[in-house]
Amino acid sequence: MGRAFGLLLGLIFGASGTLADPARVVSMNLCTDQLAMMVAAPDQLISVSYIARDRRASAMADDAMAYPVNHGLAEEIYLLEPDLVIAGSFSTRATTDMLRRLGVPVVVFEPANSLEDVSARLRQMGEVLGRTDTADALIAEYETRLNRLLPADDNRPRAALYSANGYTSGHMSLAGQIVEAAGLYNIARDYGYDFSGTLPLELLALSDPDLLVGTRPYARASRSEDVLAHPVVHYFAARSRAGQMRDGDWVCGTPHVLRAVEALMSAREDLQVGQNTKEVSQ
Repeated sequence: MGRAFGLLLGLIFGASGTLADPARVVSMNLCTDQLAMMVAAPDQLISVSYIARDRRASAMADDAMAYPVNHGLAEEIYLLEPDLVIAGSFSTRATTDMLRRLGVPVVVFEPANSLEDVSARLRQMGEVLGRTDTADALIAEYETRLNRLLPADDNRPRAALYSANGYTSGHMSLAGQIVEAAGLYNIARDYGYDFSGTLPLELLALSDPDLLVGTRPYARASRSEDVLAHPVVHYFAARSRAGQMRDGDWVCGTPHVLRAVEALMSAREDLQVGQNTKEVSQ
């Protein structure tokens, strides 16, 4: 990376090996956008990605309106003169590499794959922004709320995550853990989906889930969503209050995942009330 960049990193990193408090921070990833907005000091975060304002994808679209946006281009980010750029591991590699060559420090965050990762990502953000007290407070609140939500009984209705291209998520993914935290059994376990994959329509039909959890179709037609119009999918969706999930609550490992857990818990309770009523009537 060159001697000059090495000297710059030496100034930015203190004797402890941690980042000194950066005054001008740019985030170029939807998930780091939201973590940074929650943790950063006033005026510390100077730009977020344009996706942060997308109400479908972002749980903090309204908050993002207060920040200038970037499109993940090295040129525009460099001209903002940031002390630190925060990216995700799936952010444009060419941009992060170019920024580093220009002497701009970049910290890359891995995506959250579990509910425990939410605390870990908040802690990481607190460390890189020099805002550990704020992050610790958010972590304590998140973990307290999560522990209150976890269901005590073992009666777990069967649920299927099903979206475009028949995509599903297993118990080792964030979405899968949201399902299980809500007291539901994820049918992906039955078919060996630990992380994610495509669930054939035939297996969905054979699994006969109590709840079908899917995404809202995009405004523009996509062939990837054709499977969601199939009568089998409509059948399971019609008897399932869980219905279409609010994408922004599921996409990123932030405390907003608790809203997704709460929504599924409500659907689970409604399902069980309906089942009990049916048994009594019989």
